[in-house]
Amino acid sequence: MCNLYHVSPKGDIVTYFRTLVPDPFLEAPIVGPFGRGAFLRAGGEGLECVVGQWGLIRPGQPERIDRLPSKVPGKQGRPRSTNNARIEGIEKKVTFREAWARGRRCVVPAAWYQEPNWETGKNIWWQLRRADGLPWALAGLWSEWVDPRSGEVVPNFTMITTNCDQHPLLNRLHKPDPVLPADAQDKRSLVHLDPAAWEAWLRGPADQALALIRPPALELFDLSDAHRTDQLLATR
Repeated sequence: MCNLYHVSPKGDIVTYFRTLVPDPFLEAPIVGPFGRGAFLRAGGEGLECVVGQWGLIRPGQPERIDRLPSKVPGKQGRPRSTNNARIEGIEKKVTFREAWARGRRCVVPAAWYQEPNWETGKNIWWQLRRADGLPWALAGLWSEWVDPRSGEVVPNFTMITTNCDQHPLLNRLHKPDPVLPADAQDKRSLVHLDPAAWEAWLRGPADQALALIRPPALELFDLSDAHRTDQLLATR
């Protein structure tokens, strides 16, 4: 799952996605869970760019996740992260099922996203970029949560993930589970959408949207970080 990404610059969003960008846009382009990022949803005849919280807020939740303390009374650690949503069973999961049922699908523009590689025995972060330098258009869901205290409307979004155990590049990422066989690790990948798929993802029925869920093709990736890791492995 992805926990850090770089929002595409304003100019790239305007040029590649052909939409206007809110002003002011973002204070920081690198976004982690509960941070503020950008997503693109269906709007009029094109796309509408919205700034919101990266982490879908469960319907009926009484408080904003990003304002809760790091330790919640009676619980261990931070609230469960909802910045990624597994596509399997998404229509049944409490946090995501309403957004999915209402067709609130979106595209998340990203210059790169970060994943860990553990092949050397230590974590090496890979920044996954496109080989052609264009933005990623990552499949997501969006929602709007209304603060019961202030009435503030808080746009929020999540990124869809799918299994990538058979992907020749992405199956190298994340720390392997020693209990599971190599071909059944349930490694996760974000989902990239080519421009020809945007209409079906944003406005089509659920079955058309599900047919688009797959890991990005190998040829889309800049392999620089993979090559650097290969060089480290060759010198061991």
